Amino acid sequence: MSLGDHLEELRARLLLAITGLLIMTVISLFFSGYIINFIEKPYFNAYSTNESKTKDVNTVSKYIQSVFTGIGQKLSNDPNFESIEPTIQAYIQKLSAEAIAALVTDSNDNILRTGSNQDSEVPRLQSLAPADGITSYIKIALITGLILSSPWVFYQLWMFIAAGLYPHEKKYVQTAVPFSTALFVAGALFFILVVAPFTLQFFIKFNKSALGVNSNFTFTDYISFITMLMLVFGAAFQTPIAIFILTKTGLVTIDALCKSRKFIILGIVILAAIVTPPDVISQITLAVPLYALFELGVLLSWFAEQKKKKELAATK
Repeated sequence: MSLGDHLEELRARLLLAITGLLIMTVISLFFSGYIINFIEKPYFNAYSTNESKTKDVNTVSKYIQSVFTGIGQKLSNDPNFESIEPTIQAYIQKLSAEAIAALVTDSNDNILRTGSNQDSEVPRLQSLAPADGITSYIKIALITGLILSSPWVFYQLWMFIAAGLYPHEKKYVQTAVPFSTALFVAGALFFILVVAPFTLQFFIKFNKSALGVNSNFTFTDYISFITMLMLVFGAAFQTPIAIFILTKTGLVTIDALCKSRKFIILGIVILAAIVTPPDVISQITLAVPLYALFELGVLLSWFAEQKKKKELAATK
């Protein structure tokens, strides 16, 4: 194909991909409420992990206090209670206090945990500007539309690439389409279900212990953080497919990848530092899976090469 034909092919594929994206975005607008609840789960899980022990301790503390309060009321109504020596009364009260302290103190901590209900409640995400809510609402629908339309979008992308390949190379591209979609969705779900709660929990604990401040995130910042990293992890999970296509088309060899492993690891760490927020946790949680996916791509390419060698040996 000439350069003009390639540009025309690119224009046609882009129009088709954008059309599919817009259709799925419009559909997602009607379900944004359910999608928002799903995206907010890592936030609530991170807080519930931090506050669950405190909530349990507070419940036990209040229950025991109510029990001893009831005992105290019954004793005060007893006509014989006044005849008990004051020292014995003080001992009973001290014993009650020690029993409560022993039951509500964490076994790994010497500090009595007695937070109020207000401290254990999960703070709601805030909207600071009038248009923040609707902007985030549309952004959520757009990202969801991209994920839902990813099979169609990846099909158009790979078909554009296939237009510049030889016939024997196109079959690898056609095989890559379903795997690209599955890996993209898997990467997005891996972040929101596994990485996001762990990362948010780290942020909340760091803010509270190191800085002594509460983590009151805004709705816009939280949605931007989640959706951006969902796309980053989805794109990063394309690594095995990219390596497989590169090796099958002869643009790079397996030996060259293995010899350049230390430089690739350095590149992965730098890439993870660039595309993630400036914190070590997010960088590590992206760099480690990315390197594992690189090794998976090399392994798949090696198996494919061994299979090809056996087929060639069988034909001789």
